[in-house]
Amino acid sequence: MKPTILALLALSAVFTVSCNKEKAAIEDRKDAAQEAIETRKDAVEDAADAAKDTVDNTADVNKANIEAAKEAAQAQADADKAKVEAAADAEKAKVDAQNNQ
Repeated sequence: MKPTILALLALSAVFTVSCNKEKAAIEDRKDAAQEAIETRKDAVEDAADAAKDTVDNTADVNKANIEAAKEAAQAQADADKAKVEAAADAEKAKVDAQNNQ
């Protein structure tokens, strides 16, 4: 009976070692998959941050262009206003000159 018990113990030890190796392999695959997912998450986060920075920079440029266009339009309006005022003053002076003759 002793050889039978020893054989069973040896067989169970082999089975246990075999199961532990399979479990370790499963754990290694799980860890590798989780690391790959974390890497993907980090890449998505980096891409999103880069896209946000690009949008912010583009928005700043667009705001500056809008402000410059506004200032140019206001300067043109001021110039047109001054031109109309000068023309009106010239016509008044002409009327005054004709009346003084």
